[in-house]
Amino acid sequence: NKYKSLRGNLGMEISVAKGEIIKGKPVADEMSENLIKEVNELSKEGIIPKLAILRVGAKANDLAYERGALKKCETIGIETQVVELDENVTQDEYIEVLKGLNTDSNINGILTFRPLPKHIDEEVIKHVIAPEKDVDCFNPLNTAKVMEGDKTGFPPCTPTAVVEILKHYNVPLKGANVVVLGRSMVVGKPVSMLLLGENATVTICHSKTKDLPKVCADADVLVAGVGRARMVTADYIKEGAVVIDVGINAKPEGGGICGDVCKGIDVFGKNISYAEALSGVWGGGIGWEKFLGKSMDKIKMVVYNRG
Repeated sequence: NKYKSLRGNLGMEISVAKGEIIKGKPVADEMSENLIKEVNELSKEGIIPKLAILRVGAKANDLAYERGALKKCETIGIETQVVELDENVTQDEYIEVLKGLNTDSNINGILTFRPLPKHIDEEVIKHVIAPEKDVDCFNPLNTAKVMEGDKTGFPPCTPTAVVEILKHYNVPLKGANVVVLGRSMVVGKPVSMLLLGENATVTICHSKTKDLPKVCADADVLVAGVGRARMVTADYIKEGAVVIDVGINAKPEGGGICGDVCKGIDVFGKNISYAEALSGVWGGGIGWEKFLGKSMDKIKMVVYNRG
């Protein structure tokens, strides 16, 4: 039987079974197919989309993320340019390189790897990157667009992925009681704004929320993005809820990473539908597809309105 606990109130049966682990790959694959078609159409106009990646140093996690980006772009047909700067690069030198990418007409999108070294002030840099090329919502103009529901901006990858996967599996959002656990600008606040845009009734919670487990346990959809290892236990979750675990945390006992949800028999015994960031659903899959799609939208505006 399909999961139906929301059907009575919201009138839609979602296409994921009770207790199922929600998979992101089908969502990303579908989006890839559409992007490949769009790239092929642009190639007929002599336009090849190009993404620049600006990275300082060579941290292992940055390199892993970069490999995923390069592979995804190659699959879709988007060209890439990696700009690697020495760890000791000055702030002025970094700004000079970034301004060069801003003005390069062959570059359609810029991804700046963060966090930047401590001697480079992100509060300064975020105002330098061109908002129309800022594919990961670094520039405050794009942040403001997310907050006011302006879809011409670039929402961050992870919040975008959360919404896309819910929509793909027909999880009813209109009128649904959605609780977002976490209020950061990386996940909590932007995902709340995106869900409001889908007409969900959104409650934002944090560590100071009174009766936090009770508030979360009222949610039809719970998005856990608080950044605390295994904080969300069974008493936070309603029977049959959809749970999206965005957390990526070091295991308290060491030796790997874990999410915000404490996975166990007591949690999965509630017949939840569950997706987690650790499965690679977000940045390496749906999130990439979505912001590459946003880049494509911008390119098409230029191509088809030029003249």
